[in-house]
Amino acid sequence: MTEQDTERVGFFTDTSVCIGCKACEVACKEWNAIPEDGLSLTAMSYDNSEGLGADTWRHVAFIEQDKVAMRPQETPGADESHGGSRWLMSSDVCKHCTHAACLDVCPTGSLFRTEFGTVVVQEDICNGCGYCVPACPYGVIEQRPDDGRAFKCTMCYDRLGAGQEPACAKACPTDSIQFGPLDELRERAALRVDELHKAGEPAAHLCGADPEDGVGGDGAFFLLLDEPEVYGLPPDPVVTTRDLPTMWKHAGGAALGLLTGAALSFVAGRKAGS
Repeated sequence: MTEQDTERVGFFTDTSVCIGCKACEVACKEWNAIPEDGLSLTAMSYDNSEGLGADTWRHVAFIEQDKVAMRPQETPGADESHGGSRWLMSSDVCKHCTHAACLDVCPTGSLFRTEFGTVVVQEDICNGCGYCVPACPYGVIEQRPDDGRAFKCTMCYDRLGAGQEPACAKACPTDSIQFGPLDELRERAALRVDELHKAGEPAAHLCGADPEDGVGGDGAFFLLLDEPEVYGLPPDPVVTTRDLPTMWKHAGGAALGLLTGAALSFVAGRKAGS
């Protein structure tokens, strides 16, 4: 099977049905043999993993909202005087961007685009330079402190090669995490948004599904019930290496100018000495 005849796959995470069970986190760690990242509460709700990192490739966020802090259109019929709250839960993961800055800056080829359209780190090639860490617009990639190598979600590349779905999607009991061909997922997600709007949830919207956004669309996108910032996602992510071609063009022009100046000075010096 070649890259040309392999359809790009990805994740669609429907946060409206996430129950915060963390089965995806456990399945990810078990399958990929990821070290534990702390077994104590972080004082951030019922969370013990805090965020994505080298040892957390899936992270379930718990966001508790008071009704008084929510916009009226998000809670049809809600009376602020009665108080109350709601939970927003979401399983975050590497976005496997269409335009991935981590790929642009990796000097060793450790990061590569697979035949499934995903982005994977080859840990045996990573030299620990860390260039990919600040390049990621989502803050997903992290280095392990013991040897400096970078790690992140591989979308279970080994399972995909065997015709299996990623461990996290397999373990999700509510189908909050859905895996499949990216085009099909986007169509399914758009229908789900319409369904929620009709059910009285006007704030439901997709995040990362637009191929025209700053990273060319995500390979892992979300249906959210509030603004991206509430879930810890950037509202308008942009590939951090977008200006590299222009920068290299300006640098080349400057270098050419310096060489031209040096050549003219050399010629002028020879003429003056003759």
